[in-house]
Amino acid sequence: MTRASLAISAAGRERDELDELVRRAARRDREAQTAVLAAVAPRVLAAVRGVLGVHAADVDDVAQDSLIALLDALPNFRGDCPIASFACGVAVRTALRSRRRWLRRAPKHEQYGREQLDVEPAHGVDVQLDRARRLAVLRTLLGALPLPQAEALALRCILEADLPEIAAAAGVPVNTVRSRIRLAREALLQRIDADPSLRALFEVDHA
Repeated sequence: MTRASLAISAAGRERDELDELVRRAARRDREAQTAVLAAVAPRVLAAVRGVLGVHAADVDDVAQDSLIALLDALPNFRGDCPIASFACGVAVRTALRSRRRWLRRAPKHEQYGREQLDVEPAHGVDVQLDRARRLAVLRTLLGALPLPQAEALALRCILEADLPEIAAAAGVPVNTVRSRIRLAREALLQRIDADPSLRALFEVDHA
């Protein structure tokens, strides 16, 4: 047996073991729940940081809430995608709800300036700053979209998930994901078009 086939065989065993842990965790097996959470925690944290920003004060709390929500959602997990992809979907929804709660409380003038911008002091720093500002504003704009649309757009544009992965995680057809992303982009463009400062930031030109 070649090294490649051995690696494939080992990966298959790991997937089978994880699948069994997920099934046990869905039945409220505490040991299995702990193992599943440990396996997906890095992806969950990355998803929350993607939606809220690395420096958001509530990242750790929202990541913890996401893991709790994942345990609650496991009985509905059908195995149509890897458990890590399913966990990312749960984390994105949890983070978006957190962002919505913050938007309801925050003064308007603070809503586009919540985050510190994570930019390395290197050549092209102005370009990096512009990209970071656009991403920070996009995160805020997502909070105003219907949750299914915001989830699909965040998974696609911020976390760079592919359409089948998003569809499997959400439990909907791929065409539904396409429709949600299209509607989300149209709504965002309308919001940007209505605000001169956002038009300038996103370089929308009507000339």
